[in-house]
Amino acid sequence: MMEKVIVITGGSRGIGAATAYLAAERGYAVGVNYRHNHGAANAVVEKIRQQGGRAVAIAADIAIEADIITLFETVDKQLGTVTALVNNAGILEAQMRVENLNAARLNRIFTTNITGAFLCAREAVKRMSTKHGGPGGAIVNVSSIAARLGAAGEYVDYAAAKGAIDTMTVGLAKEVAAEGIRVNAVRPGFIYTDIHADGGEPNRVDRVKKGLPMKRGGEAMEVAKAILWLLSDEASYTTGTFIEVAGGR
Repeated sequence: MMEKVIVITGGSRGIGAATAYLAAERGYAVGVNYRHNHGAANAVVEKIRQQGGRAVAIAADIAIEADIITLFETVDKQLGTVTALVNNAGILEAQMRVENLNAARLNRIFTTNITGAFLCAREAVKRMSTKHGGPGGAIVNVSSIAARLGAAGEYVDYAAAKGAIDTMTVGLAKEVAAEGIRVNAVRPGFIYTDIHADGGEPNRVDRVKKGLPMKRGGEAMEVAKAILWLLSDEASYTTGTFIEVAGGR
């Protein structure tokens, strides 16, 4: 039986790291992509190896096309043919109203969050598609509840980028459904991860949690479990759809 090989972008922390651990538990060889934090990515890989799994840490900036190509070529050589992709890498910047945004910020947000996800999907499809002699596979895009809610006053640019990911999920799913590839997305809500500090408010989840129907923030592993279900054979007839992991929001 062919080994399951997964690429997780932004795999050194938060939802990406939780997904890496769970994927390894479920028998995947794991390509842990990171941009800068070599130590954090190596820690994820070491933990997986200590538990008997296979994993490698691969530096690549998802905003740079050449880096993405190198990422997938490295996985080819070190782990084997990709059978699963989790498009998790994403950035946001300081909370800001649209009237204060500039083009440079928008380009940074969109290049990583949209273009990077498209290019990773491109490389995965080239390897997975039965049309190209591949084994098939599954892609899960990490969107956000912000795509539906808009993130007014905070991150409308990030929310818009995730809206694009939602549309890409639906379109790509239809495009490759007959080629053995399923494409789905998760939409996390307020999850305890480091990304909130990037936006200038590390305690954001605690500020908003009482306004959520479930009265608590989510954990990265709760999102990872939804991702792994979508990747699994249990979701074999599910494509072009979304699981919201957002506490009822």
